[in-house]
Amino acid sequence: MFKALAFLMSMCFITAAFAEDKCVAFKTKPLVRINKPDWVKKVGQPLKMMDLYHGNVVATLVDEYDIIVNIDELPNDEGYCVGIKDINAVIGYSDFSVRIDMRHALDSCSYKTVLEHEGEHIRAYLSVIDDFQDDLRDSVLSAANSILPVFVQDEADIGDAIDDLNVKLQTHPDLILVKQKISAEEEIRNIKIDEENKQYLELEHCNG
Repeated sequence: MFKALAFLMSMCFITAAFAEDKCVAFKTKPLVRINKPDWVKKVGQPLKMMDLYHGNVVATLVDEYDIIVNIDELPNDEGYCVGIKDINAVIGYSDFSVRIDMRHALDSCSYKTVLEHEGEHIRAYLSVIDDFQDDLRDSVLSAANSILPVFVQDEADIGDAIDDLNVKLQTHPDLILVKQKISAEEEIRNIKIDEENKQYLELEHCNG
């Protein structure tokens, strides 16, 4: 009985593997579109004191992928091949939360000076995303091209197959690498802004 069950399981595995091989024939080159989200800026003054000369910016990165798939039915009710057809991605910053020390009176000269300084950081974030548009598109396309269609035996499993494709895309090394490069470039540009220290002189003019 055990030998018969093992043989049956082995045959099922071979049949499934054979069907997966057939799915390779349905691989297509996807069309990739990269869009940037609209963004908003919110400004607040926390009750706890901060650095008098520097505010703080928290940037929210949106990283979403809408996958459009091809669903090809195999002959003889063998199952389905689910592969990536197109990708509509939204990558960029949707929200910036700016914090300014409460010792700067609202709309005062010093408040506006710190706010403008933090605006330079926001522009740095946005400029990095702008500069990396081609890299992002190339990375998403490269990742999508490397992902083969997923085989499923039952139509009810197609949804899970699409989720599987999405996970494979978002965890692909090419996408991880480009996002690491974006993060590194953001840090470089933000450090450069703070090293210039232009806001110190401008704050002196406010007090003078």
